[in-house]
Amino acid sequence: MCCLSVWCLRKKIHSFEKRFPCLSGRFGMVVPLDFTSTLENRWSYAFAFGAVTPLMFNLLFHDINPFPYTLPRYLKVFVYLVAALQVGIVCKPFFTCLSTPHQMLGGVLGLLYTLAWFIVQLWNIFRCRWSVKYDKGSIEEFIQQYEWLYDVPHLLSLGFLLIRFGFMIVKDVLIRLKKHSKQKEIKKHQYRYVQRLLRRPAEVSVERSWFRRKMYKSDPYFKFPNRIISTVALCFLGVYLIMLLEQITSTWCTKYVYREWLNYLNMLVNDSTWTVHLNYVIYTWYITSACAMLLSVIHISHVMVYYRKHIKSLWAGDKTFLPKSYQMRPAVCVVGLLKYPGYQIAFTMWGYLIVHMGMFAAGLVFVYLVISPIREYGFLSWLLDLISFLTNMSIVFILMRLQRILIKMFFLQDKTSPQDEEKPLALNNRKAFHNFNYYLYFFNVILGIGSCVLRLIKSAIVALMLLPRIERTIMPQGFRKLDASHCTWLGMIITDHHHSNPVLVCFCHLLIKHTLQSVRLDEDVKPESPAKKRAHIRWVLVYTLLRNPEFILLRKRHWNANGKELQLAFIWAMTARGKKNTPGSVKSAQTLISALHGSSLASEIWWEGLRKTCPP
Repeated sequence: MCCLSVWCLRKKIHSFEKRFPCLSGRFGMVVPLDFTSTLENRWSYAFAFGAVTPLMFNLLFHDINPFPYTLPRYLKVFVYLVAALQVGIVCKPFFTCLSTPHQMLGGVLGLLYTLAWFIVQLWNIFRCRWSVKYDKGSIEEFIQQYEWLYDVPHLLSLGFLLIRFGFMIVKDVLIRLKKHSKQKEIKKHQYRYVQRLLRRPAEVSVERSWFRRKMYKSDPYFKFPNRIISTVALCFLGVYLIMLLEQITSTWCTKYVYREWLNYLNMLVNDSTWTVHLNYVIYTWYITSACAMLLSVIHISHVMVYYRKHIKSLWAGDKTFLPKSYQMRPAVCVVGLLKYPGYQIAFTMWGYLIVHMGMFAAGLVFVYLVISPIREYGFLSWLLDLISFLTNMSIVFILMRLQRILIKMFFLQDKTSPQDEEKPLALNNRKAFHNFNYYLYFFNVILGIGSCVLRLIKSAIVALMLLPRIERTIMPQGFRKLDASHCTWLGMIITDHHHSNPVLVCFCHLLIKHTLQSVRLDEDVKPESPAKKRAHIRWVLVYTLLRNPEFILLRKRHWNANGKELQLAFIWAMTARGKKNTPGSVKSAQTLISALHGSSLASEIWWEGLRKTCPP
C-alpha cells in the first residue's frame, strides 16, 4: 500500500513540497475501487470479492472479537465495526492493485499478495485442519469431511486473480516494448445510446427469438456497473455457502436421529409410524430447500433486470416507479449507494433461510393434508373430503359472483349509448335494492371472515416471496417510507442516474475534447520558477481586488488580518464599491495590500507595479 501511495500523484501540491521536487505531489490517496461510474475490471472485482467471502461470512455467522479483551454487551456494535474495518484493511490490496493506473507495480504486488494468500489457504486446509482430530460421530467431525466445499469458490477466485495479475504484468511489458497499444476506458455503449436517440427509429422491428422475447432481452446500449456485477456474484456465492452449511447440518441431524433416537422410540412404541413421519419431514426439508434455492436464483437474476429497467426509465424521464411523496435528498441518495451492496447480500442470504422455513412449514401442511390422508385412508376417502370442501368454497364464490350479476341485471340503469361497454353508475329499482341490501348484510359478515383469512394468507405469501427483493417494496401505498431497504434501492438508482446518464457523460466528454483541442501549447516556453509563479499570481490577485473591491469581503483570508488593518480594508471596500480605481486611492490601496498580505516590503513592491499600471 505504501508503494502504491508513493506512485500516486495528488492534484493539490502544498507550498512546503516545492522544496523537495522529487517528492512533490507524491503520497496520494489510494482508491481501492470506484463504485460510481467505472466499467473497468468488473469481473475482476467480483472475483476479488469472492476471494474475501470467507471473511465476510465469518462476520455474519461467527462470534468474533478483534480486541484482546471482552467488551460489554452494550458495546457489541463497536466489536462488529472494528471487525469489519479489519477485514477491509486486510482485503484492500486486492482491489487497490486492480484499480491502480500503474499496471506493472499493481500486477507485481497483487500477484505476490494473492500468491501468499493462496499458499496460506492451502497450508491451512491440508496441514492445519486435517491435523485436528474430533470425536467420531460429532458434528465437528462431520463438518470436517465436507469443509473443502467451502474453500472451492475461495480458491477458484484466488486462482482467477493470479491469472489476472499475471495478465496485467504481461500487458504492461508489451506496452513498454511497443507491441501493444495502451487503451483507455472508452464507454462505447453510451455513445451508441446517444446516437440511437439522435437517429430516426426503424420502421420495421427486428424479429427476436422466443428466448430473447420472453426470458432475456439483451441491450447493446447498456452495461451493468461493477457494483451490480460484484453484488450479484456475492449473492450467488452467499446463497451457495448458506445452503451448504444448512445441508451439512441437516444431514448430520438426520443421521444422528436415525442412529440414536429411532431405536429408542421403537422400544417405547412398537410402531413404524415414527419412521413414516420422520421420512415426511426429511423429504419435505430437501424438496423445499431445492425450491428455495431456485427461488433465490430467480430473485438474484431479477436484481439485474429491475436495475436496467429502472435506470433506463430514469434516463427517459419516466419516474412513475418512484413513490409520489418521495423526496430526493442528496445525502440520503448517496447513503443508499453506500448501503445497497451490503443490504442486498444480507437480504439474499437471510431471505433464503426465511423463505426456506416458510416453504418447509407450507410443505408439511400439504403433506399432512394431502399425502398422509391418501396413504392412510385411501385416495377415494380423501377425494370425497376434497369435493365436500371445494363444494362449499364454490358455493361461496358463486354467491359472491351472483351479487355482482344481480346488481348488473336489475339494480343499474340501462346504457345511455349502445357503444358503452358498461352501464352507468346509477341505481334502478331502489326499493328492491334496499331490501336486497338488508338481507345480504348479515350473510356478507360471514363472507367477510373468509375474505379476511384469504387476505392474510395472500399477504403472508407475497411478503415472504418478496422479502429478499429490496427493489420491490412490501409496504402498501402510504407506508413505503417505512421500508428502509427499498429506500436504499431508490437512493442508489437515483445516484447512478445522476452520475452515469449517457447524454450527460457524452456531453462532458465532448466538452473536454473540444476544450483540449482549442488550447495551443507552446513547447518552446520554459516553465517559470515557483517563486516567480507565486509573485505573478499574487500580483494578479491584488490587481483584481483593486478593480473589484467588493470581492475583499468574500475572501476568507482577510479575516486573519489584525483589527485595524481589517477595519481600514473594510471601510475602503465599502466606500470604493462601484467606483473605479483612481490615483487618489493610493493610501487605501496600500492599506489593502498590507491587510491582505501582512508584508510591508511586498506592499512597496506591488505598489510600484500598481503605480505603473494606473497612471494619474
